[in-house]
Amino acid sequence: MSVARQVNHHKRSEAEFIKHAVGLLSQQVWCWGRDVLRAEGNWLLEVGFTRIEPPAHRKKCSSVYTLELPQGRRVVLRGFGVFYGDSQRGGVFLPRFKFRPKFTTDARLECPPWSSEDLPKLSVPTESQRNCCVSLTLDLIDWIRTYESNIVELLGIEYRRSTLAEWDNVKQPVIPVEEMAPAWQLLGVEISEDFQMLFPR
Repeated sequence: MSVARQVNHHKRSEAEFIKHAVGLLSQQVWCWGRDVLRAEGNWLLEVGFTRIEPPAHRKKCSSVYTLELPQGRRVVLRGFGVFYGDSQRGGVFLPRFKFRPKFTTDARLECPPWSSEDLPKLSVPTESQRNCCVSLTLDLIDWIRTYESNIVELLGIEYRRSTLAEWDNVKQPVIPVEEMAPAWQLLGVEISEDFQMLFPR
């Protein structure tokens, strides 16, 4: 069954959608953290991320990882969420435990986000900003899907299985490795069909 047909077969309610998306993003953030600690070397650095270590006065914070992409785009990974910026459209931040995208006209982060307080002014997009916000969110989701597909292709499915085996998650079931990339793809399809689910009503 194709991804699109799966969505039509069972259309999730808004609450189901958000719960699933929060679980998927939380699992993904865990995986990025394990990729940093990979025994053979920091995988994020190997695929082109830049690590910014915290200054002395923020030493309790973890490093910030930023990846510059073609055409003025970038991804910034944090334990509390992920930022995606595009020089033409602005930026979007996906909070780890809410999955409600927040929009900013800033495509770059002036300050490394050591904590959520360091992020630029973020808000629910206005009507005129929603198309940009949704397209940025979909691009970010597609980037994550590609990242996970590459993990399996380049490091092997057993590598990702081993990272998930270490996750002591009691709030929601672990999404199997084989379903992670397809789950991101499916999420993108659902948003394309009804982007209103992203925004509180």
